[in-house]
This record gives sequence, structure tokens and C-alpha cells, in this order.
Amino acid sequence: MIKTIAIMTSGGDSSGMNPAVRGVVRGALYNNLKVYGIYRGYEGLIDGDIKELTSRDVGGIINRGGTVLYSARSKKFRTEEGQKQAYENIKKYKIDALVVVGGDGSLTGLNLFIEKTGIVGMGLPGTIDNDLYGTDYTIGFDTAVNVAMDAIDKIRDTATSHERLFLVEVMGRHAGYIATYCALAGGAEEVLIPETETHIEALCQKLEEGKKHGKKSSIVVVAEGDDAGGAVETSKKIAGKTDWDVRVSLLGHMQRGGSPTAFERINASRLGVGAIEGLIAGEKNVMVGIVNDQIVYTPLKEAISKKKPINEHYLKTSDILSSI
Repeated sequence: MIKTIAIMTSGGDSSGMNPAVRGVVRGALYNNLKVYGIYRGYEGLIDGDIKELTSRDVGGIINRGGTVLYSARSKKFRTEEGQKQAYENIKKYKIDALVVVGGDGSLTGLNLFIEKTGIVGMGLPGTIDNDLYGTDYTIGFDTAVNVAMDAIDKIRDTATSHERLFLVEVMGRHAGYIATYCALAGGAEEVLIPETETHIEALCQKLEEGKKHGKKSSIVVVAEGDDAGGAVETSKKIAGKTDWDVRVSLLGHMQRGGSPTAFERINASRLGVGAIEGLIAGEKNVMVGIVNDQIVYTPLKEAISKKKPINEHYLKTSDILSSI
């Protein structure tokens, strides 16, 4: 029977982690559970940086980006000694279930920790990349898209003023979700993502055709993990192959910050409460997600090992709308 839980945020931060933490904490307290906050992720679990949380501790954070529990990537947790110390702290605080908000690496760490120690774990999908299997949206994705889209809108203004081509690089080492959504929402002429092969000659031909059709600017959204090598390398490859004056803009870590969108706050809150409801119902060693607007639970092994495909219709729609 679950009486005490602990919540941590781990790995790269993402806007929406705070609403998720708030959802977990208040969901636990509503169900008369004791809840601890673990600061600085697995590093804090090893160091014993753990504090009991009240409802007031998570008041006024739903609108804040980042994470009030802080985050870290822990080298010590990869060692046997580090894992042993982390487990000792789980026992010391009599923690019945560990809730981890993080991406692929953080949930992989949780899964290994569960297999080694037998603890009960629950994962929440906290990553801007939206690349975890078992959920339609990860925590941080919607805000990252909106931040990037706002930047692309501003870049479009200057691109049109100077009749330029801008290659705008967004985050996404192995996943093109941010790039795909931004391209469609921002009216980009092309999107380059890791899931599809980039053909430089075809790209240049499409850009030249757009110029002939009277386009005064062009935007190409590039996922940082695209096979052509990102925006900088792609700009070198197309240099001299089009009549466009080419510029590059790297949006970088600004995509992780900012106040979470309304959609983000709602989903993160639902996932936080869903984690507690799942634990009470006997779910364990799973990731809570949202699929077709319903809370679902996916085994951690599947969430971290199965590949989440890009919706081809997004790419097709973007291509159609940018071709004329």
C-alpha cells in the first residue's frame, strides 16, 4: 500500500515541469499521502537533498518555467556506489514510490533502478522533444513549439524586409516534432528532420522555384539532429546553389524556457494527478501519458524502447501549403 511518495525532475528542464510537480504534490496530499521533493534529480537522491512538501510549497508555480526542484545529470547515479546510496535514502525516508519527471535518459535510469532494487516507480514524460512512446504530448513540447514559432514569426519579418532565406535551427537531436510543428505553424517553405533523408539538390530546386513564383522570403526549419548536419552545415551545402541571400539562426536553449502555455499547464497537471491515481490503483513501473485525451499507462520499458513515429500528414500538409 502506497503511503509515501517522492517526486523529482531530472535531465534537461522543460517548461511545464512545475505544473506537473504541483499536480503530483497536491494529488498526493488530496489522497492523504505524504510527499517528499527530491532536489537536483538523481544527484539529490544520492546526496539526501530531500524535503517533505506541503500544498503551500507548490503554490504560485503553475505559471513558472523551469523547475522549482531543480535538475541535474548525475554521473554518480551511473555507478554502483551511487545507486546504493540512492536506495539507502529511499529506505531512510520510507518512500513507497518514486515519481520521476524527465525524458528518455531519466526514465531509462528509473527503469534500471527499479530492476536493480525492486522499488515502485512512476515516470512522467518531461522533455520538449515529444519523442517518448505512450503519450501524444510530452511536458514542455507545446511551450517549446510556441516559443520557437514566435521567434520564427520575428525572423520572417526581417527575412521579408531583406528578401532573404533563413535556416532556423530548433532543438531535436533524434526527433523532428518541434521542427515539424513549427514549420507548419510558421508557414515555412521546408522542414528538415532526422526521420526523413535530406536531399540538398531538391531543397535548392524548391527554394528557387519559390523565388520564381515571387516569394520575398523563405524559411527552412531545421531540427538540430537532421542528417544534413544542422542549419550551419546545411547553409554551407546550399551556398552558391540558389540565388537567395542565406542567413542562419540557432534558437537554442530559449526553447526550454518561458511561462508554460495553457495547453501545457492543463496536460502537465493532468499527468501529475494521473500519476497519483495510477499508483493508488496499483500501477507501477510505468509512464503516465495522454493518448486521445485519455490518461494511459505504458510500461517504462516500452516508453523508452519503442520509437514514436512522426505523423506523415503534418509533413504532407506543410509541403502542400508551401509549394504554391
